[in-house]
Amino acid sequence: MLIPSIDLLGGQIVQLVQGEKLRLAFDDFEFWIAKFSKFPLVQLIDLDAAMRQGDNSALVAQIAKRLPVQVGGGIRSIERARQVLDAGARRVIIGSALFSAEGAVNTDFAAELAAAVGAAQVVAGIDTKNGRIAVKGWKAQVELTPDEAIPQLEAHAGAFLYTHVDGEGLMQGFPIETAARLRKLTQRQLIVAGGIRSQQEVDALDALGANAVVGMAVYTELLTV
Repeated sequence: MLIPSIDLLGGQIVQLVQGEKLRLAFDDFEFWIAKFSKFPLVQLIDLDAAMRQGDNSALVAQIAKRLPVQVGGGIRSIERARQVLDAGARRVIIGSALFSAEGAVNTDFAAELAAAVGAAQVVAGIDTKNGRIAVKGWKAQVELTPDEAIPQLEAHAGAFLYTHVDGEGLMQGFPIETAARLRKLTQRQLIVAGGIRSQQEVDALDALGANAVVGMAVYTELLTV
């Protein structure tokens, strides 16, 4: 399954390269909402909240009322997760809050969150740079790999979102062998992102049992939806 992505920054829909360099920006929300309206799931990320430089809460709420979205970016507490779900999101993506600076998985928080909102509504965000988990809007890393983290979070999430930050926005392809390895680590839904550029890739990932988040390739019309 292809999952289109809407990334919000400064009140606009944007596409960044590796989470840093602005490549594209749009403010025609109606166009993209209409374009994505037939998809069973859309990924909505508040980059300002993820980077701790403000938020786009009003926009998130507006889009969540019109599209079936899983929302991420700056969700660090049970209270915030509930707010996002109450605003209309189907699921919340939790990333940095799941990991300590010392490189441990915060399983206590994960368990509390799952108990509060339901594990099925929690997507554990596993973002990596050079094989290690990246946190705080990809500005920092912890000494932890996806292979170590995923089994510890299995009981507390309905899905895992793995983002290959090294390829994010570059449209150079996703490492299929990584998806195959991760698929063996969990029985939950596996969603992958980062560099996916073609329908052939989406189909190959689907054959492995992984869903594909696509952003840059859709917005540049390299991949038609």
